[in-house]
Amino acid sequence: MFIKITQSGGRRYAQLVESFRNDAGQPRQRTVCTLGRLDVGGDVDKLIAGLQRAQGRAPAASSLQGLRFLASRQAGDVWALAQLWKQLELDELAGAWRRSKTEVDVLGCLRAMVWNRLSDAQSKLGVLRWLDTVALPVEFAFSQAPQHQHLLRAMDVIDEHAGALGERLSMLLRPLVDQDLSVVFYDLTTVSVAGESELPGDVRVHGMGKSGKVERQFMLSLVQTADGLPIAHEVHPGNTAEARTLLPMIRALLARYPLKRVVLIADRGLLSLDNLKELGALQDALRTEGRDVEVQYILAVPAARYGEFADDLRTLAATQDSTKPWAAQLPWKQQRLVVAHDPEGAARRRQQREEQLAELIALGQQWSGTLDAQDAGERRRGRPLSDSGATARFYHAVKEANMAHVVKVDLQGKLFSFQIDEARKQYLQLLDGKLLLVTNTDAPADEVVQRYKSLADIERGFRVLKSDIAIGPVYHRLPRRIRAHALICFIALILHRVMRMRLRAAGREGSPTRWLEQLRAIHQQTVQSADGETATGLTEITPAQKALFADLSLPTPIPADLPAPVL
Repeated sequence: MFIKITQSGGRRYAQLVESFRNDAGQPRQRTVCTLGRLDVGGDVDKLIAGLQRAQGRAPAASSLQGLRFLASRQAGDVWALAQLWKQLELDELAGAWRRSKTEVDVLGCLRAMVWNRLSDAQSKLGVLRWLDTVALPVEFAFSQAPQHQHLLRAMDVIDEHAGALGERLSMLLRPLVDQDLSVVFYDLTTVSVAGESELPGDVRVHGMGKSGKVERQFMLSLVQTADGLPIAHEVHPGNTAEARTLLPMIRALLARYPLKRVVLIADRGLLSLDNLKELGALQDALRTEGRDVEVQYILAVPAARYGEFADDLRTLAATQDSTKPWAAQLPWKQQRLVVAHDPEGAARRRQQREEQLAELIALGQQWSGTLDAQDAGERRRGRPLSDSGATARFYHAVKEANMAHVVKVDLQGKLFSFQIDEARKQYLQLLDGKLLLVTNTDAPADEVVQRYKSLADIERGFRVLKSDIAIGPVYHRLPRRIRAHALICFIALILHRVMRMRLRAAGREGSPTRWLEQLRAIHQQTVQSADGETATGLTEITPAQKALFADLSLPTPIPADLPAPVL
């Protein structure tokens, strides 16, 4: 008799088989019994252990007994970021500071700080703790573990060579930018910073933040393509007027990218007559220089300036159906004024205003009734209400509701009184649901509106910067390190958006941050057997994770790609 190994459904089984001769004298085999599965700890192991006990011998120790897990490091997400970095050839950025006399591994520190923003955004000290928990690919591993001062020195070098670094970055991004027809979006946001010290050239200035509060901050401007790819950024002091940032950014953009046409799309804070004149002057200067570049723009009109177009809006609205969406245009100062109407947005705004007015009118009538009752001799608890007191309290309520332009409170009268400005109310109803855009393009009105609405994607980019990449609050004190921190976050945003572009092309929805979390489950494990032998490998990569690597156009890691940790 002998043991025969068979396989069924991906499992291996042991069978007891005997040889015999049949009546014709021919050799044959037959299965006496099936001993069970050969899995570790399975039926065969149990049978062997039972036979050993029957002989009075202790069962043999399992090969897994005494196995120790020495280390476990995150590997999947860092591997993906490293391979994307490699495909975009971002190591070429090192040419910007190649002649800098520094012993710090600036490129290695830059990679670590950028990847950390996307993997587990932390402070610069947190980057060092994060490096102890991840497995960097062999080709990107540090020859010597960096220290905190190395990261700070690397940031100083990055800012010292920011101009050359920006040039190299634009060269690397050029293949991803449509040079024949480039629609670019421009916007600014505010980033809060800590600290009260004052420094020369400080960018930390008190200003009105996007949160609506006055805070110490700096401003970050961002340019991105229609595909959502960030291609330029700039750090400004926290109290910089938005309109002043537009022209310098456009000039820098045209200097770095060989674009043939730029369609600039920007939000309300950037429209000024000076900007329009300077954009025209820029176009003339480019033609004088022999550059065949067409500079066009779509700029939103600030709501505070809608009054300039009141008569034109009334004339235009009279020709349109207010119950349906529409887009039309008017000539304005040698440009086009495109007007879009959203009936649903108009209805929501009108209802909100009517509810606010109803509450204020009811409040005013209540206090007016109280004053009338007091004048008639009616007594009430507490101190009597005076006309001046009612006027002050009611005016405060009107201001809190932002309705002082509709509800007119008589602040000079001796008696409490107010009235509704019906003309102003009708004017506001005319503006409800309206969007006004100034453009020098020849695109149809509805196309101009759609292009402007795409500007919302740059707002999503700012949200990624502030949430997933955690650009702020910033705790750096020196202006050069604040600028370097912004550049690190900008490069992280580039990687984030390239991943998003690839995932969308593959039909995947959701943020790259979510998919990186799925890859983060891939760990490098180091184990040691009872006899002291160590082995390092990767946790099994699931079919879903392999499909994700494929959709990102990235290779799947193997154990040899990651160095064994030093224990």
